[in-house]
Amino acid sequence: MVRALATGDVQMRDWGRMLGRELGVAALLGITMALAVSLLGVFRGGPEIAVVVALTMVMVVIVGSLIGMSLPFLLSRFRFDPATASAPLITSIADATGVVIYFSVATWLLTMPAAV
Repeated sequence: MVRALATGDVQMRDWGRMLGRELGVAALLGITMALAVSLLGVFRGGPEIAVVVALTMVMVVIVGSLIGMSLPFLLSRFRFDPATASAPLITSIADATGVVIYFSVATWLLTMPAAV
């Protein structure tokens, strides 16, 4: 995305079209990865863990793709160099968001016994 913005292949008006394409690819990738990690989850922790890991994987891949696509557009919109949104910044934001998503899904789906 950064390169496409820099070369002029993509303009700000293309954001909606790029969003749709990115969501489709991310959803397919997330589902494929979810199937793989859910099998591992079943063997390592049971079906509940498999569901948590699979849902988290789909959500993290989609959110990470949206961050990676949107951040260069956002920086370009505010007249900053989209190259500043390259790997380290996008990866850090996506990783932190992924941890929050994982713990949110795990908390939502798994019930912990009350402490005595």
